[in-house]
Amino acid sequence: MQAGDALPELRTTPDRYLTVRYAGASGDFNPIHIDEEFAKQVGLPGRILHGLWTMAQVARAQTQAGGGPHALKRLRVQFRGMGLPEQELTVTGVVHEVRDGVAVVHTVAEQGGTQIIRNAEAEIELPA
Repeated sequence: MQAGDALPELRTTPDRYLTVRYAGASGDFNPIHIDEEFAKQVGLPGRILHGLWTMAQVARAQTQAGGGPHALKRLRVQFRGMGLPEQELTVTGVVHEVRDGVAVVHTVAEQGGTQIIRNAEAEIELPA
């Protein structure tokens, strides 16, 4: 990896039941994630993805590019929008710089042309 290199895109489409499964796994049972009618009553288009699930997809893209979870040394994200089930999520990243055997990657997660995570930065340890 070197500055300017693009990481392979990660594309995933969360199925309609993902938010319910993730609520069980994470313990976050906020009704905006699991109750379609409640979500609409509070002004949302429907159930929305958990932000931490979306962040996990950003981490997944970095670990795949780095050769495994051991390579991801740091991840910082800014949540800037809401994700929806049954719509493709795309994670992209570009190596900003390489220093001391670590690639600093700037990354974005978007859905439907909207960046729902942006200004994200990951540090991926490069193989020796």
